[in-house]
Amino acid sequence: MLQHLYIRNFTLIDELDLDFHSGFSVITGETGAGKSIILGAIGLLLGQRADSKSVKSGHEKCTIEAHFDLSKYGLKSFFDENDIDYDEEDCILRRELTVAGKSRAFINDTPVQLTIMRELGNQLIDIHSQHQNLLLNKENFQLNVIDIIGNCEQQLDEYKLLFGNYLSAKKELDNLKESIERNKQNEDFLRFQLNELEQAALKDGEQEEIEQETQLMEHAEDIKTSLFETDNILSGDNSCIETIRQCYKRMQSISNVFPMAEEISSRLESCQIELKDISQEVASALEQVDFDPNRLEYCQNRLDLIYKLQQKHHAETIKELLDIKQELRRKVDNIDNSDSALSEKEAMIKSLLDECSKKALSISKIRAKAAKRIEKEIIERLVALGMPNVRFNIKIENKPLSQDGCDKVSFLFSANTGMQLQPISEVASGGEIARVMLSLKAMISGTVKLPTIIFDEIDTGVSGKIAEQMANIMTEMGKNDRQVISITHLPQIASQGKTHYKVYKSDTQEGTTTYMHELNKEERIKEIAQMLSGSTITDAAIDNAKQLLGN
Repeated sequence: MLQHLYIRNFTLIDELDLDFHSGFSVITGETGAGKSIILGAIGLLLGQRADSKSVKSGHEKCTIEAHFDLSKYGLKSFFDENDIDYDEEDCILRRELTVAGKSRAFINDTPVQLTIMRELGNQLIDIHSQHQNLLLNKENFQLNVIDIIGNCEQQLDEYKLLFGNYLSAKKELDNLKESIERNKQNEDFLRFQLNELEQAALKDGEQEEIEQETQLMEHAEDIKTSLFETDNILSGDNSCIETIRQCYKRMQSISNVFPMAEEISSRLESCQIELKDISQEVASALEQVDFDPNRLEYCQNRLDLIYKLQQKHHAETIKELLDIKQELRRKVDNIDNSDSALSEKEAMIKSLLDECSKKALSISKIRAKAAKRIEKEIIERLVALGMPNVRFNIKIENKPLSQDGCDKVSFLFSANTGMQLQPISEVASGGEIARVMLSLKAMISGTVKLPTIIFDEIDTGVSGKIAEQMANIMTEMGKNDRQVISITHLPQIASQGKTHYKVYKSDTQEGTTTYMHELNKEERIKEIAQMLSGSTITDAAIDNAKQLLGN
């Protein structure tokens, strides 16, 4: 829950430094005092988009920081998944905004993306405003209320996974049909291309071998001439090998009287051995090099075919041509086996649809049970909130399978005897919708362990005893380690708060500044009295305030 809030240089706020407490708290203040500014600052901590105009005039940067106690809410996995330090007793959310429009978000001093802050913020604070009352008119909100209270999150997750697989399979089927139709239109051409490549009987690496062989045969005459002349020099009459042999013998004959001759003769012997080896290789190569015009013609024709196919298919290697052949084979096989492939995919889609329908039906049963519970409890709460003749019914109709199942939900409402049940958005007044929403929030808070709930003037359109009953509901919601904060204009609600804060503004030569502080006992009596009587506080208002506060 929210423990501490610090705001600096935000809109009309110079500096605000406040502690918050568990249970039910209230915030009061005149219209325009700046309560919406406080909510705006908290909204930034919930990941809302920032506006550089929010920086207080004359300053370069504003800072909003809040400390939360998470020790009872099981959020450690969120921090582990996002690689953020976890301190369950003091989790710090901070936003910084500059006049240049630069916004930075931090969780426990770790810079994070705004989406991460929003994800965490939505698990820490729920701000209920008059604008949120409009959600009651939306079918998806009504369905979400039933799902939360029915506690069918796991079943919905399983269903959504199945339904996602079903949609993917349908898309794959559509793509398969389009592919088959496209291929059928080009069937003759595809088969011609495939047949041409198959008849070519290409082999990977073949091109390099043929190119090398062709080059050898095209220069066979020059190669043979060079090899013949080299062989003649090495081993013919007056060959260089014989000349070196004679030099070797001369050096050997004087090696006894001329020591250097021994080394020279040894080197000459090595040369002689090496040249003999070379001579044998040249002679062997001379026998192997041959010119076969038929073979040359075959190689040239083969290369012409390869080059033609590469140009036609925009390929650079035989391997790419083989890949193209494989893809052509796949397309032709798809045409040949299209009926079987379509039948198989359609059978899989039917199986997935059956599974989705079964899962959706089980969810419908949970929703129907939850709807009955909601109807009963909502009526009990609304009667206590001054609507003795209220009727409330949740109409669940079947609809085609969608992302949220097969149920179409409508909240039907009647506040007066003799009035037909109609969709709540068509017949409920603002005050009635506020009471319905408060009752729903009270039920939801008993299911979802949300640390902090802020009600922004949910009491609009109500007064007197009804306001007191609303305060009782919010007080009850504030129990069991929950924190409920209500921004209110009604003394009946303000008096019920365990803690009372006042927002006010002051005009000086430097400009208008908004302040907020926690009221002590005497300040609180004065604030409640002012809410009762207006700007002039009477003794009767003081006495009435004391009575409301139980003093």
